[in-house]
Amino acid sequence: MVNTVKPKKFLGQHFLTDLTVAERIADTLDEYKSLPVLEIGPGMGVLTQFLIQKGHDLKVVELDRDSVAYLGKNFPDLKDRIIEADFLKLNLDDLFPGEFCVIGNYPYNISSQIFFKVLDYKDRIPCCSGMIQKEVAQRMAASPGNKTYGILSVLMQAWYKIEYCFTVHENVFNPPPKVKSAVIKMTRNDVKELDCDEKLFKRVVKTAFNQRRKTMRNSLKPILGKECEIFADKIFDKRPEQLSVAQFIDLTNMIAPHVI
Repeated sequence: MVNTVKPKKFLGQHFLTDLTVAERIADTLDEYKSLPVLEIGPGMGVLTQFLIQKGHDLKVVELDRDSVAYLGKNFPDLKDRIIEADFLKLNLDDLFPGEFCVIGNYPYNISSQIFFKVLDYKDRIPCCSGMIQKEVAQRMAASPGNKTYGILSVLMQAWYKIEYCFTVHENVFNPPPKVKSAVIKMTRNDVKELDCDEKLFKRVVKTAFNQRRKTMRNSLKPILGKECEIFADKIFDKRPEQLSVAQFIDLTNMIAPHVI
């Protein structure tokens, strides 16, 4: 019997030890019992056990061999549903033919990359929830005008409703991280398409926030050149954190004919 797994710093592992917190995370998927679930980074299964208890059709993906061995020994019913792989490199079409949900105590060093991958499957993932660094959670849920509002806020909120569920103290982990954590829940909104060039939309958002202290007029010069005629519009007086998702969509359409 594999008794325990030693947390590995290079994998960014901080194992949750508080069962109450784990159960509350599992609760975020209660309304999706009919859909299969993919848990990312189960570690020693503190969240996994509650997902199983709740009757979810569960698969887990884990990169750490020691954790894979632990899960195989301690969760025998899960044995054929443990995928030893890097989530970021997985083709999720091979795992799920239809809709599915995503959950996890996500590795903090790659959480943004995980969510951007979720966006690639947004029409098949109606809900994604789990625990991340508090600062990232605040950024994802931030409203326009907030200093934490940024690239992640706009790109995620274009497709998902972001709910900041609750804060988690660092003392419920082994080892304790140096930052506080938070649980978020992302629920797919009704948007089917953005009514703009989505590739250009991403480019505009990223270019604008890469120089977030500048006005849109200055930050978007790499896309539009220095003397673009549409710079006279008042929207270019604003800074990127002042624009809503809808305004970024409108801006993208305005910019499209003038891209250099």
